[in-house]
Amino acid sequence: MALHICASRRALAAALALAAAGAGLPPAQAQAWPSRPIKLIVPYAAGGGTDIIARSIATRLATRIGQPIVVENKAGAGGAIGFEAGIHAPPDGYTLVFITSAYATNAATGRKLAYDPVQGIAPIALVGKTSLLVAVPADSPIKTLKDLADRARAQPGRLTYGSSGIGSMSHLGMEMLAADAKLRLVHVPYKGMAPAFADMMGGNLDAGLATYATTSGYLAGGKLRGIAVTSAQRDPFMPQLPTAAEAGFPNLHIAFWWGFIGPRQLPRAIVQRLNGEINALLAEPDTTAALAREAAVAATATPEAFGQTIAADVARWARLVKENGIQTE
Repeated sequence: MALHICASRRALAAALALAAAGAGLPPAQAQAWPSRPIKLIVPYAAGGGTDIIARSIATRLATRIGQPIVVENKAGAGGAIGFEAGIHAPPDGYTLVFITSAYATNAATGRKLAYDPVQGIAPIALVGKTSLLVAVPADSPIKTLKDLADRARAQPGRLTYGSSGIGSMSHLGMEMLAADAKLRLVHVPYKGMAPAFADMMGGNLDAGLATYATTSGYLAGGKLRGIAVTSAQRDPFMPQLPTAAEAGFPNLHIAFWWGFIGPRQLPRAIVQRLNGEINALLAEPDTTAALAREAAVAATATPEAFGQTIAADVARWARLVKENGIQTE
């Protein structure tokens, strides 16, 4: 009887020790991650360039990690609705957010956000980059960025440009040009660049700023003409266009990027696993080809470097808005 009690006590003690050890483990280590499907929030409408890239990367990443990745589009408020949903999700690795550099412009507009755009997230991985280009109507007398500046100076407050909305990158990017060149431009916001392009082609707007993927059809059809790109180097998809720096505007340097973030307390092991898997798939030819179809090039970074990019962009756009009194609401 005594032997039986002793054995029972030893078994109970072992069970309690095992339970205590298990309780001390983070959830991500207590069971293998991922053990179920992952949700990827895309804060933009389905069918657009960002959605296409997100789904392409998600499909390839799912194969690498062995679990489905379900894309959920949550558009609205310049992406803030989707950002908030993902950032406030449980930090268990089962909800990720696919963002663009517009995440930084959205955070810099002075709108009251329900999340901290820099400290409230876990940067995971950069995916790719593309250029923005300044476009004008095909029959415009404006042939270069210098022509645009000269025309704006000759007629202060007369030269118009369209954007995809107040506080968008197409808005703040042109305001960056205006601040750098000391120009007075007239901003005309639209609900997307398509109606802005329609007015440009109709002779009702002088210029606009957008990604090459957005403008490529209009450029190829001879409806619009690109006059400069905002990247540091010439864009491989339109090498004939000079950079803004080459055109005499060295401070107009804007990169459009895509990447993954998660909730702030996302375990380090999951962040590192995702970063490694994403960087590996970005080296695969079929992935680079998929990005190229959207006029993007693969770009990788550590989580720390990507976080620095986000923080620097948020600070840069916020400074532009504040120093120049730009109306963003």
